[in-house]
Amino acid sequence: MKNTEFLLAFLAICFLTSCGLKPIASEYSFIKTDMGTVDLEGLGNGTVLIYNAADMLHKIDNTARLNVWIDEKPMGQIKPSEYVIINLKNGNHQFKLLHKDVVNMRSDHEVQVSDSTKVIRVKPNIASNKLEVTNELPLKFEKFKYAEN
Repeated sequence: MKNTEFLLAFLAICFLTSCGLKPIASEYSFIKTDMGTVDLEGLGNGTVLIYNAADMLHKIDNTARLNVWIDEKPMGQIKPSEYVIINLKNGNHQFKLLHKDVVNMRSDHEVQVSDSTKVIRVKPNIASNKLEVTNELPLKFEKFKYAEN
């Protein structure tokens, strides 16, 4: 009986402490903006909005934070329902995403940035991470906040 209680306590502690992801310092300059000024017309031509579209399951267990690297340079951490706006040159860019669940979930993505690239959605999922160029602001964007670097 004592072994079972000890094992359950140990597993609970491991589960609760395993989900914290330390933020990384950004080497990119974020473009500061007010919520009222973010619209699709102001994006593109190298100005790209990146947002974390984590769902409720990842928010509940604190596994929704994503560390992002672009071309091997740290961009920083994006928490759920946060976004950043950065300048990216046209061409291919390597995105590396990391979120921590019980283990580190890493993924690499190649993104072709052009003058028409405006919005990139990043999202943790159960087995890895997802990145998609959507060129659309997320639903309920007014509830998103700007990530601080």
